[in-house]
Amino acid sequence: MSTNLQREEVTPTQAAPAGEKISLLERIGYGSGDLASNFIWQAMSIFIVYYFTDVIGIAAGIIGSIMLFSRVFDGVTDVLMGYVIDKTKSKHGKARPWLLWLAIPFAISAVLLFTVPNVSTVWQVVYITITYNLVCLVYTGLNVPYGTLNSLITQDQYQRSVLNVFRMSLALIGSLIVSNLTLPLANAFGGGQFGWIITFLIFGSIGSSLFYFCFRSTTERVKPASKEQQQNPVKLKDSIRTLGKNKYWALVTIFIFMTYIFNALNSGAVIYFAQYILDNTLLVGLVTTAYTVFILLGMVIVAPITKRFGKRNAIIVGEAITLIGYLIMLIDITNIALIVTGTIIRGIGKAPINGSMFAMLGDTIEYGEWKTGIRNEGMVYSGGSMGIKIGSGLGTAVIGWVLAFGGYVGGGGTQSSAALLSIQSLFIYIPMAITVLLIILMLFYRLDKIYPRIISDLKARSAN
Repeated sequence: MSTNLQREEVTPTQAAPAGEKISLLERIGYGSGDLASNFIWQAMSIFIVYYFTDVIGIAAGIIGSIMLFSRVFDGVTDVLMGYVIDKTKSKHGKARPWLLWLAIPFAISAVLLFTVPNVSTVWQVVYITITYNLVCLVYTGLNVPYGTLNSLITQDQYQRSVLNVFRMSLALIGSLIVSNLTLPLANAFGGGQFGWIITFLIFGSIGSSLFYFCFRSTTERVKPASKEQQQNPVKLKDSIRTLGKNKYWALVTIFIFMTYIFNALNSGAVIYFAQYILDNTLLVGLVTTAYTVFILLGMVIVAPITKRFGKRNAIIVGEAITLIGYLIMLIDITNIALIVTGTIIRGIGKAPINGSMFAMLGDTIEYGEWKTGIRNEGMVYSGGSMGIKIGSGLGTAVIGWVLAFGGYVGGGGTQSSAALLSIQSLFIYIPMAITVLLIILMLFYRLDKIYPRIISDLKARSAN
């Protein structure tokens, strides 16, 4: 297909009519997919490094290296999965069936990850590497289709934002649940490895059920208008070339990548900060709850704010508020009241980011179609998933590396001043630097301003 839009007409996709309202059940059903992910994936993100270092006894630096290697490999599989989705044909659509097919394997792989055998350290590292990559691979097969599903339910920009708000709100509820229940559950089942295995068996069962509910309650409506593309999916090389011409896809993918480095640090460092700076691991629940609850409260008004001021502007203001939260924490990092206050402000600031970034990724689909004539939802959303995976992996790896650099010794006890500084850096200083970079990145995003013209042009070409 020619990419010269002056010589060839490009038609938009046939979608739900603009302004169509998606039912409450479907909104909740769509959001339940990320709730399902968080019962397994977020629980892993928060506790996996701690589990391997303090329960199994593997060195932090080794775990960090495993995480980074696995996530980089996983990023490659994201692109391949995006292409697989674009070629999938079934009676259930092209994204939804993957939620059905992989829900149970995801739960099983997560339980296997925690079932580290009592063998030599070398073989434990081999086992962790294999099972962690298995979890990541199955998660790719779920997460890329799930992200793609947003753009297949509707093409209406506002409805996409609403769906994303439900997605991120339920994801945060899942994060809130697992951050508060994981340690108590593991301890209730006897602590140690057995307690963790049973805990993730419970989480996995809940997650699989929620993925099935997401599958049953959603509908794919959007299809390519081009008969040729409906019958003959775009070739991989053409789809990749299309992404190369979509500058806003690249920008949003980088934004998601950096945001998930931030999220990994925020999730993975909190348990170390609570134990060694605040002297109480049970404060993990308090700090995470304060952060999550105020993101949820802020999400209530994200859709109308972004509709009025645009996603870009809302995100920039949100990141600035996040910086204020960190500055409050720096007044006294051992003062629980200041840490919680700063965390609440950070939560308010992060609401527009959580509520907008995946809807923003969806908007780049129309931009890419407008520029090239090719619509490839699966490949576009593979960028978002790739950003999540590699960003989370790098963030988790940074936790291991920085702890190792500071001389952290797993298993509790007194830590050196260098180790304590490394924990402070992971929880406060490095995330602050990332927040500044995210603000700078958003200054180059101008798709909000031209999006109405893009839709208008696509409709005009369709009419002609």
